[in-house]
Amino acid sequence: MLAEHKVERALVIVAHPDDAEFWASGTIAHWTDAGVAVTYCVLTDGETGGYDASIPRDDIPRIRCTEQQQAAALLGVRDVRFFGLAESELRPDDMRLRRELVRIIRQVRPQRIITWSPEWNWQRFRSCHPDHRATGEITLSAIYPDAGNQFAHMSLREEGLEAWTVREAWLINSPHVNHYVDITETFERKVAAVRLHKSQTGNRQDLTAEQRERIATNTAAAELPADRLAEAFQVVVTG
Repeated sequence: MLAEHKVERALVIVAHPDDAEFWASGTIAHWTDAGVAVTYCVLTDGETGGYDASIPRDDIPRIRCTEQQQAAALLGVRDVRFFGLAESELRPDDMRLRRELVRIIRQVRPQRIITWSPEWNWQRFRSCHPDHRATGEITLSAIYPDAGNQFAHMSLREEGLEAWTVREAWLINSPHVNHYVDITETFERKVAAVRLHKSQTGNRQDLTAEQRERIATNTAAAELPADRLAEAFQVVVTG
């Protein structure tokens, strides 16, 4: 795994607004605090999300994009890019989307990418949304073989976007966790970032307790003291 001082740029590719905050925001806050430039790439506008039926459905994409920008800013993420694709219509064999992901990888030139695991995780069945798994699969295909192959997507080279090899992929919701990040110091910021997604969390009674419970099993798995908190990833060496 890369030494932290060798990571200058990271790219987070997720399916929905709020994915990054729920699953990786404590880690992302650590990275930005250390000076890592983090870019978000959010594939859908999350138009089927929410809990309040009184909000017009047509307003949800705008609301969720605004919430995502606010949450990202709280975490120190200044570059947020929205693809605006339809929720539940992501396909891992969409070559146009794959090329656009290669484009953003070559633009950002990250050493690390956070994205969804493409695998079913039977311990967290309800987190295995088809959009999540499709996002993971198409992102990994964009990382390899495309992004680092100078002969793939020649039109991007004509735009001045040369091949780039991503060194690591950090997969969320993986059934094969092999790395934990102690987020005790950034946990309050994680909760605050999740809370900014008001259209999704405004009806929750105790978000802090919910988030603690959500990641509680990571503490023992990471062999941390009982008062510590951690986020979990499968780190894959990709280059």
